Amino acid sequence: MAEKTTWQIYSGSRVPHDGIERLPAPPPWRTFTGGPPLRIPPGDCGNPHAAASYRPGEDAVRQVNAALYLRRPLLVTGAPGTGKSSLAYAVAHELGLGKVLHWPITSRVTVRDGLYEYDPLTRLYAAERARAERARDERARDERARGERVRDEGAESAAGDDIGDYLRLGPLGTALLPYERPRVLLVDEIDKSDIDLPNDLLTIFEKGSYELVELARRAAPTAKVMTADSTTERVEIRDGTVTCRAFPLVVMTSNGEREFPPAFLRRCVTVNLKQPASRAELTAIVREHLGPMIGEEDGALPAGAQAVIDRFFERRSSGLLANDQLLNAVYMCHHASFSEQPDSVRELADQVMPFLSSEVTRTDDD
Repeated sequence: MAEKTTWQIYSGSRVPHDGIERLPAPPPWRTFTGGPPLRIPPGDCGNPHAAASYRPGEDAVRQVNAALYLRRPLLVTGAPGTGKSSLAYAVAHELGLGKVLHWPITSRVTVRDGLYEYDPLTRLYAAERARAERARDERARDERARGERVRDEGAESAAGDDIGDYLRLGPLGTALLPYERPRVLLVDEIDKSDIDLPNDLLTIFEKGSYELVELARRAAPTAKVMTADSTTERVEIRDGTVTCRAFPLVVMTSNGEREFPPAFLRRCVTVNLKQPASRAELTAIVREHLGPMIGEEDGALPAGAQAVIDRFFERRSSGLLANDQLLNAVYMCHHASFSEQPDSVRELADQVMPFLSSEVTRTDDD
């Protein structure tokens, strides 16, 4: 009997593979036809350490696959330090989807900021410099002939101006280019956005396309523009519009600081990342990040590192702590233990792991 192939494209194995080739065609209502098709630029995910050391839970693996199959954004919630951002890098690394396009969100960010930026001032200055150079070159010629020529050349320059020199796609705009494979877009801390941003994003996610207004209004609305990946390599935009081909894997992170509209939530695949519930899980995280560096032998961490893990687990019952604080404390205390007394090292661990809030994290061992 033939071995059954798993339906999952992303496995969480952290081992790169070509499983993305098995991704079936999208549902009819999520089919996009942008073109001509583009290849993903070569390179790693942008954060190889985070990708190789991240340990996703079963829920995260399942929901990533749901987002890939359904061509829907993935909304990842959880306390600080649970690996929300690292999940995006882990998927890009395992599936060979290139560099993660990172879009950090603040209260001042708009959809336009994520799509593209246009620099009219630099374009204006360049046009003025060009006019000055033409005037200088013509200054020695006959006054009447020079005046006629300047007017003619000025009209030519306006018609032939390369607007692509002044347009650059943002992370969202780049992710929606017609790539053959989905790009990974990390929309980081969307809960910090202006109240309108989630609903504004819905329009873009539903259409899978957007218009570059400054390009679309030109008589020749085609230009080669810069992307979020590079200022040297350019892509051609035709008719002033970008339409995706493979809908990107959009990973939106949230620390749970606000609620989102129902219309937004129903168009997302959601997953809530939990804090590690046991000492064993915390030990596994430390081993992935720091094992060889702190002298792990035969699969066991040094006694000092294990003591810091125990201290972190103990203190979690009194307030909110993040996993990256634990990693910082283990690293610092490992080096301090060569010259400091145990009590001093314990005090250092507490200082490196201050409570983020008075919220108490429940664990299975409580």
